[in-house]
Amino acid sequence: MSGIRYVARGVVAVALSLVAVTASAQAVADTKKPFEPVSGQAGKDVVWVPTPQATVDKMLDLAKVTSNDFVIDLGAGNGITVITAAKRGATAMGVEFNPEMVALARRLASEAGVSGKATFVEGDLFEVDLSKASVITLFLLPDINERLRPKLLDLKPGTRISSNSFDMGDWQPDAKATSEPCTSWCTALSWVVPAKVEGTWQLGSDTLSLTQRYQVVSGTLGATPITAGKLDGEGITFTVGSKVYTGRVNGDRMAGDGWSASRTR
Repeated sequence: MSGIRYVARGVVAVALSLVAVTASAQAVADTKKPFEPVSGQAGKDVVWVPTPQATVDKMLDLAKVTSNDFVIDLGAGNGITVITAAKRGATAMGVEFNPEMVALARRLASEAGVSGKATFVEGDLFEVDLSKASVITLFLLPDINERLRPKLLDLKPGTRISSNSFDMGDWQPDAKATSEPCTSWCTALSWVVPAKVEGTWQLGSDTLSLTQRYQVVSGTLGATPITAGKLDGEGITFTVGSKVYTGRVNGDRMAGDGWSASRTR
């Protein structure tokens, strides 16, 4: 009987060893499994939810992205927006706080053959330098958008901003569209950073006094109110009486066909 007991113990020991080896091998396999994000997983500022390809396309369409653009995507996630912009010929950079997401986005960009145009950095979207961007894209919550808004409004006039679904508070979008086919997150919104024109200008012999609310302009030329005042980046248009003024703003000077104005204060 003792011999049988020894054999049984030996069998159990071998079985346990096999279980341990199998578990160890499985653990190694699991550690090597590529990272796959899960919709709704927590992030630093927002949870991650994938943007449908149709909405990405619509966002880039509204922003009129071309090969001449430098696109920065804030909260880049798996990199779909950056990769799509790069496929259109743009230079694009994604800013993402999660290092695993950054690694995934880099891998997907390589697989798509656009690593030369699409780059990803690990960082905080509130701290990144946006000054070189001609286009900013984002899929963030409204309160995050509003926190970013002052920084966005200080960018070079004409910089385009495109958002998936969420607005910028009382800064009304210049354009809005619905992507198709799409079952969720189907709205794209876009803005153009307006020039800063609020203040007093000299237009000919008259004083042009302007008040600005984002891209909407009001005020007076002499004693006459202006109407239909609008900024489109550096472009400006307003009407005084029956005359329409259309021109461009360049710092402390604006000018159009047959007219010009200089800022006095």
